[in-house]
Amino acid sequence: MTTRPAFLLACAALAAAATGATPPQTTARDPGPLVRALWLIQSQGTPDALDPQRDQAVKGRLSKALGKEKTLTSTALTGLMSSSTFAKLAGPDQRLDPQEIEMALTADTPASRTRLLPKLRAHADALTTSFDLIDAAHQAAGHALVTWITQKHVPGQPLDLTMICTGNSRRSILGATMGNIAAAYYGLPEIRFHSGGTAPTAFNPRTVNALREIGVEIDPTDAEAKRGEPATANPVYRVRWGIPGDSNTPPLETTEFSKRYSDPANPQAGFAALLVCGEADAGCPVVQGASVRIAMPYLDPKIYDDSVYETAKYAERRDDMGRLLFSVMMRVRNQLQTQPTN
Repeated sequence: MTTRPAFLLACAALAAAATGATPPQTTARDPGPLVRALWLIQSQGTPDALDPQRDQAVKGRLSKALGKEKTLTSTALTGLMSSSTFAKLAGPDQRLDPQEIEMALTADTPASRTRLLPKLRAHADALTTSFDLIDAAHQAAGHALVTWITQKHVPGQPLDLTMICTGNSRRSILGATMGNIAAAYYGLPEIRFHSGGTAPTAFNPRTVNALREIGVEIDPTDAEAKRGEPATANPVYRVRWGIPGDSNTPPLETTEFSKRYSDPANPQAGFAALLVCGEADAGCPVVQGASVRIAMPYLDPKIYDDSVYETAKYAERRDDMGRLLFSVMMRVRNQLQTQPTN
């Protein structure tokens, strides 16, 4: 097994020294020592520590471990981080103080995370603190998805997943967008989520609003896709979650519209089919071309349309799906980084 390169921390220190830079000081947006310690475990921790079932216990452990000095020791992190990883990060004094924690996080920040739109990046950061809210059924689906991705992933090669619900208007688009954000956040933008339905309608305006609320840029293209219901216009939107990179990096944007899951715009073979509603799960016992089929149904926020709870329930569903997919991508990244090299 290989571990994350120890030189990353040294590189960050040298870069800071060369520019005269110092780790960010406490500001109104500062996440605080507990969250930084949690991010360190999410970046460098043991597989058990990354299991969402243990997320609440990990936070409790870290709160006690930090103490008044906000410094971590190897003993305090037993079971949360391997002793060899801790030794490489901590240096000669074998203690991780706030500055060293910040430097370790900076060194391990993927380039694609820095490309996320600022408001969206802040929302993504917040989602990483709530993995304890993932329920048991979705934890099981997440474990299955982690296994599939780590088995199929080839560095730099596209890997496709399709979120499927009935109308491809709400849950599937929310899930696909949050999945793409999570993949970029964890440095895996080649993993790409798509959306489709069994009886397509249109990209619902309430879904558009829920995504715009957290900083996703969604703009009409003035094109219209094939209509599902004859009376329902089906506009095509440009959905963007990050700024452009160089020609060698996947764009952090896509075009989105309501479509059947088998539409030519979606992958046709070798993809993961993620069934996010009970109707699609029951109606698609076999998804043609899929490499794996994983059911992860969520309640449709549509039932709250035109009520006082509408906006809150769309946000709730967006974040429920988001935290599951962030947890999945976090574990995928850690497993890929610790796989043996040839």
